[in-house]
Amino acid sequence: MKKSSQYKLPIVLITSLFFLWGFAHNLNPILIPHLKKACQLTDMQSALIDSSFFIAYFLIAYPAGAFMKKYGYKGGIVLGLLLFALGAFLFYPAAGIRNFSLFLLALFVIASGLTFLETAANPYINALGDESNATSRLNFAQSFNGLAATLAPLIGGTFILSGNSLSESEKQSMPAEALNSYLTKEASAVQLPYVIIGVVVLLVALLIWKTALPEIAESKNTQIDNKGSIWKEKNFVRGVMAQFFYVGAQVGVGSFFIRYAGYVTGMDEKVAAMYLSAALFAFMGGRFIGTFLMQYISAARLLLTYSLIGITLLLVVIMNKSMAGIYALVALQFFMSIMFPTIFSLSLAGLGGKTKQASSFLIMAIVGGAVLPLVMGRVSDLFNIKMAYAVPAVCFMAVTWFALRLVANRDAQDIKVQLSHS
Repeated sequence: MKKSSQYKLPIVLITSLFFLWGFAHNLNPILIPHLKKACQLTDMQSALIDSSFFIAYFLIAYPAGAFMKKYGYKGGIVLGLLLFALGAFLFYPAAGIRNFSLFLLALFVIASGLTFLETAANPYINALGDESNATSRLNFAQSFNGLAATLAPLIGGTFILSGNSLSESEKQSMPAEALNSYLTKEASAVQLPYVIIGVVVLLVALLIWKTALPEIAESKNTQIDNKGSIWKEKNFVRGVMAQFFYVGAQVGVGSFFIRYAGYVTGMDEKVAAMYLSAALFAFMGGRFIGTFLMQYISAARLLLTYSLIGITLLLVVIMNKSMAGIYALVALQFFMSIMFPTIFSLSLAGLGGKTKQASSFLIMAIVGGAVLPLVMGRVSDLFNIKMAYAVPAVCFMAVTWFALRLVANRDAQDIKVQLSHS
């Protein structure tokens, strides 16, 4: 009982990390239409917001692991929070001079911090308390990630988006001074929200620095099957490809949601942000329902079914210029909810001693979120935002292929997947 009481504050603090990085991730779909307007960007240029964010996971993951190996998980978490806060504070000067490159640097610094946090948070939650309750603690912490995903568009939409958009003809007819004043006012809307985020993150960093947290010993288990190259494991290779395309699809679907809603129905950006929040609530609910369904349906079959439904919904998105397309995007979030953790777990099946190495490559596959939204932006600039959604449709074909190969393998039918990954 004493041990449980002793870990109460550390558990609360580490759980807060799940909320913080979930909130930061899900402000990007608000920033994309907002900075597109404030910095006068093309769709492809606005997609660099995602690219600068997710490329950090690819570039910083290894240095983060090396840092924590030397200084411990607590040191890594504190450094991650300091980087997070620094990136948030950089939004102030970026908005002041309306410099898109500085915004991109700020986002890269934030994501670098999040890379440290995500690398450390799961093992910490597992270590804080009784081993028998580790899974329930992790799932509890992940629920706050989902809560943040739901709240971020609502809060960001309220305090960042103005709801005032000018057409190209209106901009051209405005005096240069009036246009500059309008753009500067739009850009400055991010200053106070991100300063508040930075202050909150600094306070959490201070609390964690002052709180005694357990260090996690490295496993000395050197059990086997680690001969040969990991790249000879065909299921793993297909899994890395599926994860790359899935993350790219997930990021692109959310990031261009507000732009799509405005294009197909003329919907106000604040109202569109509320629909996005509803979509991310569906994503959170999908995790719980997916966990329940996997008690009766194999993970591979459920993944196959959901990916096929995803392709169908994206066809609705591409072919409609009405609310039907928006409803399809909301529903799509529900069916995407199980994909990351399911692909992750199924890709590791039967790897034995290669599991750790394989996990690091699957995390690096998150770089798909940096690459594929750029492709969507380019397609949108060449055609329109509706056609851009053909890119995630193709991505889901890669997921379908991965799942189809697994469904043919009887061993995959019995794998139980815990939906505990981000």
